[in-house]
Order: sequence, then structure tokens, then C-alpha cells
Amino acid sequence: MNQLQALLNDSLIRTKHVENAAIIDIKERQVCASTFGFNVPPENALNLIYTFYKNLLQVRRGGLCFKEKYYKCVRADERSIYLQNVHGGLILVKTKTFILVATYGVGMYPSVCVEAVEKL
Repeated sequence: MNQLQALLNDSLIRTKHVENAAIIDIKERQVCASTFGFNVPPENALNLIYTFYKNLLQVRRGGLCFKEKYYKCVRADERSIYLQNVHGGLILVKTKTFILVATYGVGMYPSVCVEAVEKL
């Protein structure tokens, strides 16, 4: 396990605020770390990068499809996007070099998930 995977596990997964998480390197345009069993296909990683740079207004209005599930946008700005559907939610946070994507399930507290991801 590399340091980024350990950070995801220790800061998010073990606290039970997030189900799954991955870190996408914006420059390399690929996933550089993810929690066990969470696969973000390359086309989804590229779509998430594109979302922040070219597609944010559209996501605010129409939501986002991620891994064949539709999510409605609850909140979005240039650094974070908070989406949800009946099965749970999806949180995206962008820094200069990375995008952190995290999922949470029904029964989890979305605001706690958003806060945990943004702090990381």
C-alpha cells in the first residue's frame, strides 16, 4: 500500500465517513491511489477532470453520471462538487494537482462526508 492509499484509508474509510475514495492526478490524467476494490475507469477519471474545467455549469444544472449511476448536483463551486441519488452520494474536491472522489451510502451523513473529504 502506498502513502496515498494509506492516507485515504486512515483519514476517510476508517472513520466511516466515506465508503470508497480515489485520488486522480490531474496532470497525469489517471487515478494514482484508491481504496481497496474501488475502481475508477480511465474514462470516468477524464470526465471528472473535464467536469471541473469545462463542464461545471452543466453539472450544476443537470447532474453527473459516474460509473453508470446518475447523481443530482446539490452543491458545486470551482473546488468542490457534492452530488447525490437514492443510493447515496458522490463528493469531488479539486486541488491544484489532484481530484479526490469519494462515495457514501444511504444512512451516512452527507455533510460529515463532505467535511471529511474537504479537510483531507
